[in-house]
Amino acid sequence: MIVADVRPDLMPYYKEDCDPKNLAPLWEVLHSFARKEPKSDCQAYIWQYKNIRDTLMKSADLITAEQAERRVLILENPGMRGRYRVTTSLFAGLQLIMPGEIAPAHRHTQAALRFIVEGSGAYTAVNGEKTIMEEGDFVLTPSWTWHDHGNESNQPMVWLDGLDVPLVETLDTTFAEPYPDKIHPTTRPSGDSLARYGMGLAPVDYEQKSPNSPIFNYPYVRTREALEMMRKTEEWDLCHGLKLRYINPDNGQSAMPTLGTFMQLLPKNFETSNYKSTDATVFSVVEGSGKSFIGDQVFEWSKRDHFVVPCWAQQKHIANEDAVLFSFSDRPVQQTLGLWREDRGNN
Repeated sequence: MIVADVRPDLMPYYKEDCDPKNLAPLWEVLHSFARKEPKSDCQAYIWQYKNIRDTLMKSADLITAEQAERRVLILENPGMRGRYRVTTSLFAGLQLIMPGEIAPAHRHTQAALRFIVEGSGAYTAVNGEKTIMEEGDFVLTPSWTWHDHGNESNQPMVWLDGLDVPLVETLDTTFAEPYPDKIHPTTRPSGDSLARYGMGLAPVDYEQKSPNSPIFNYPYVRTREALEMMRKTEEWDLCHGLKLRYINPDNGQSAMPTLGTFMQLLPKNFETSNYKSTDATVFSVVEGSGKSFIGDQVFEWSKRDHFVVPCWAQQKHIANEDAVLFSFSDRPVQQTLGLWREDRGNN
């Protein structure tokens, strides 16, 4: 046990009585986890795409998608270097698939999201259904589902991977398995899940069997249209502009049980109110440009940039032009456990 400012007269008791028996005094460390408010190693940071794209593309000259299994550059939080995470509970990275490549099929207990950053026409396949991906699409890869990726277009494809890796590691429930073949067989036509479950309809004998949304790909074109319809009715929120939450149509909850996903529109010159929440959040800029005040830092952002807001850090966003931001966090987990809270603040 290493504790600062310990009373000298107590040290023999700690060293001779407690340590050999793997015991430790709570009173020496209680202050470190019974705090008045959260304290995290996660730091605010921005990855500007113009500064990292060349590094990402260079990786394709050094290793193939098949050799790497997943050619991903991790967005590693500077406050947690070497721990392979963007927030305390989440992983994020940018995955690159070049024309003609295939990332072989596998499955794992970690749930994953794909948010398409650059390119058009590559695919991901999950449990036998393939979807063609376009910029701004949000694609689910639920826990323990077979999935592979391929690029049948003539241009590079880049997407944001978001996974609950650190959370699953904390629970010691990590499992993974490679598929015997490079590609999992296709058993359903592309667009099947959206047609069946994304139109306010469901097969007559359908029963919910998973906490994940039955919709596989939430196309950006539909999400963007929804934001524009909200703009017409001026449903502005002082802290978020216009903000939508991706949901599971079965139950109205988050599309994935461990990953909360959102899309918001900030109109030109819109300035949000100060805001705090306990879910550290990763943002991906889909359209437009602006700046964010996070704690005592200011980040200028534009299309395809990514930035992270730590837990309980004060944030404010200003749009230079109409801007659309995708974001994800562990909010569903916090809400399920009754831990999530927010502070809507004041200007």
